[in-house]
Amino acid sequence: MNDPIGDFIIRIKNAGNVGKESISVPFSKVKLAIAELLSAKGYIGAVSQKSKGDAKFLNVVLLYTENGGPVISGVKRISKPSRRLYEKAKTIKRFRRGFGLSVFSTPKGIIADVDAKKENLGGEFLFNIW
Repeated sequence: MNDPIGDFIIRIKNAGNVGKESISVPFSKVKLAIAELLSAKGYIGAVSQKSKGDAKFLNVVLLYTENGGPVISGVKRISKPSRRLYEKAKTIKRFRRGFGLSVFSTPKGIIADVDAKKENLGGEFLFNIW
């Protein structure tokens, strides 16, 4: 697998589309940071780390709206392994007028677009989620 972040966000979206309660993905510190951010912003539920033998996994609980649809309706990977994109703090814009979320990797960790703008931090533009 060449793009673990892209794989992670697509797995979350696809599991929500088929109505799964939770998913388990291979563990990494970046995925854990992204999952904790998405959980704090209300896109996914609880996040826990599990291990089976030597392998570590990240267990993610998915959230659904009142009418039964998934909270996450779409994702778009922006910075890819083949093409890295960076944004300065001054050029960060709100995604979908605040109804979506842009995720950035900054020197202070993985943060959302609103927080990056507030703290005057730029960084690698990872993906959009709505």
